[in-house]
Amino acid sequence: MKILQVLPALGQGGVERGTVEIARALADAGIPNAVASAGGRLVHALDELGVEHLRLPLDRKNPFTLRSCAKKLAEYCAANDVTLMHVRSRAPAWAVKWASKRCGVKWIATFHGVYGTEPKFLKIPYNRVMLQGERTIAISEYVRRHILDTYKGVDPEKLVLIHRGANTGAFSPDAVPREVWMAKKTEQYGFEADRPVITLPGRLTRWKGQEIFLEALGMMRNRRFGVLILGSDQGRTEYSDHLRTMAGKLSDETRVVFRDHTSQMPLVYALSDIVVNASSAQPEAFGRTIPEAQATGRLVLATAHGGACETVKDGETGFLVPPGDAKAMAAKLDEMLEMPEEAKAKMRAAAVESVRANFSTAKMCEKTLALYRELHGEAK
Repeated sequence: MKILQVLPALGQGGVERGTVEIARALADAGIPNAVASAGGRLVHALDELGVEHLRLPLDRKNPFTLRSCAKKLAEYCAANDVTLMHVRSRAPAWAVKWASKRCGVKWIATFHGVYGTEPKFLKIPYNRVMLQGERTIAISEYVRRHILDTYKGVDPEKLVLIHRGANTGAFSPDAVPREVWMAKKTEQYGFEADRPVITLPGRLTRWKGQEIFLEALGMMRNRRFGVLILGSDQGRTEYSDHLRTMAGKLSDETRVVFRDHTSQMPLVYALSDIVVNASSAQPEAFGRTIPEAQATGRLVLATAHGGACETVKDGETGFLVPPGDAKAMAAKLDEMLEMPEEAKAKMRAAAVESVRANFSTAKMCEKTLALYRELHGEAK
């Protein structure tokens, strides 16, 4: 068995990290594998694993470019005894489909999100390519249900639910020593040592709900806490300036800190008391920050739609509030800050156990490799 994963590029994102995690799991299991993409900052991670990277312009949507990629993918598969291709995005999926017809190698796809469907006459056929391999992995039950509701005629037996996962080695209650995160809390972020910190991670874009979050902070009874809003505006300076204006209107007792993307997420979670996922205009397909924070033993508050309804058991492993409801979010944040320590400890422990049992990187890799082996067995 040899697996070739295919994606647009290897930048810093959830799809890209998942690709590297599967590559690592395959290497650890002694299964030959390679990755094809347009390159990016995570190629070095493949180099460290000894996993070959095939550089192709798979980040382009031009059909002529994709046809050329298909030819090169087919040639690579034939020359290197590839037995299965696994594609993770729509444009490269067309190249993989065409390559499969050339070389006869089976392929599967992962539906990493809920793709736009307007205009339907154009987008539905374009997206449907992700459903034309041997199997399609849905990263949450929310995504699986969306596929069945949107793309008529899909065989439910060809859909495989494999939740994305948090790395429970990197994200654990003991991953960052207290003295380290406490020093970062006070020195790097300027929060007082005894103040709780509420963190909202995620790129600065309206659907992520930063406006609702800041509105909620202004409605709270509690005022004495720190707020960390972590994420790049990706050039949306008008929106990020608007958020800073909103933050400036909060109580003087509330310290709000904005930071760009960081590679030190285990440390960020460790210094946080509450981690919020406030997506409002559209649901998260999965929402990886939720299980990461839970695995670290942090209290989590999320909006009750999309993948969050699977990773958060309301009142047991975290809390859910209606999307776009600032008043409900404010009330729940007050409640969480005022919870007895015993209740907080119980919820944190339940959250850690839930991630380890259901939403870990190890589980994701185990189920994905099992699917590869199943399809390899069918091919014999």
